[in-house]
Amino acid sequence: MTGPGEAPSQLGSGHGGNARALDTLGRARQPDAQQPGVDAQQPGVDARVPAASPGQAAVRLAGVVKRFGDVEAVAGVDLDVRAGEFFSLLGPSGSGKTTCLRLIAGFETPTAGRVLLHGEDVTDRPPYERDVNTVFQDYALFPHMSVAGNVAYGLLVKKVARAERTARVADALRLVRLEGFGDRRPSQLSGGQRQRVALARALVNRPSVLLLDEPLGALDRKLREEMQRELKAIQHEVGITFVFVTHDQDEALTMSDRIAVFSQGRIEQIATPADLYERPGSAFVAGFVGTSNLLGGEAARAITGQDGTFTVRPEKIRITEPDGTAGTGECSATGVVVDVAYLGSQTRFVVRLDVGGELVVTQQNLATSSMEVLAAKGRPVRLVWDRQHNLLLSE
Repeated sequence: MTGPGEAPSQLGSGHGGNARALDTLGRARQPDAQQPGVDAQQPGVDARVPAASPGQAAVRLAGVVKRFGDVEAVAGVDLDVRAGEFFSLLGPSGSGKTTCLRLIAGFETPTAGRVLLHGEDVTDRPPYERDVNTVFQDYALFPHMSVAGNVAYGLLVKKVARAERTARVADALRLVRLEGFGDRRPSQLSGGQRQRVALARALVNRPSVLLLDEPLGALDRKLREEMQRELKAIQHEVGITFVFVTHDQDEALTMSDRIAVFSQGRIEQIATPADLYERPGSAFVAGFVGTSNLLGGEAARAITGQDGTFTVRPEKIRITEPDGTAGTGECSATGVVVDVAYLGSQTRFVVRLDVGGELVVTQQNLATSSMEVLAAKGRPVRLVWDRQHNLLLSE
């Protein structure tokens, strides 16, 4: 956890701008009438950030490499994050996603390559000279300060006038639904409320880019899902760029406009959630994002009639009687159910194929009980699915 002496390095530069066109959190207001000598502010445009050239990225990593001794944590990453985008860095532990976030924040310096914010090279700038803020998994709140004091701390460091500071803190607390909590201490809040305080403290500084380092990892499932919805709603309202680090595939699929999947310091694929799930670019992505079956070798040849490695999602497959037949344009394979997992709303079956290998099948429990689905273990079955759901993976 960071201490008070380190906090200024976590704050964005908070460049000033035409405050008359913005509310207290820097969100653009539509003027009722254009004032003499004041240009009308376009909705959704933040006067603090220079107008970006067409196609210019809010965040760009260009050939970035980061080594820690003999370990190459980031191995030549090229990445563009669009302005106003909710962009997730997804990958297992040690894949390089958090290191990339720290390089953007300025907490680490790249061994090679460049970091750009809105087209400006900030590679050698310290964190406090970058217009970004970071929300950490452990919240990094000051326990001796009130909620309002925590949110206002960055503004106090930057010597923002008291009246403006008070207004901006109140606006930030309203945004995260913590009105009336300003006088409480962090120890008097729930985990979800402390996470909202950390988010308000970051937003109050009006960063052009908000970096979130697995901020929901410490929350229970129900609260985490609630915060996922709130984060996305807040990002949509404030309109700033969010760069979100997570190892949770469902979390990334739920909130992101686009996702970069990391593995061993490299980006495997960048795509929208739907494209990433439906059209994974590699066996790693197919296996990491959701659950997927891989068909290769003799099994692939026997079932699809083609050589190569194919992926098919478990929910695309249906279970029929072993003497059933496949229709035109369908694949089928016979086998035996070797494992059944009842998951409440759905059941997961593992089927050992007669041609070799195994396939996982998931089915919604629309009209079956737990006893009925568990009785399927050991039963011979035929699996059937539409041929169009076979995706040939690149080698």
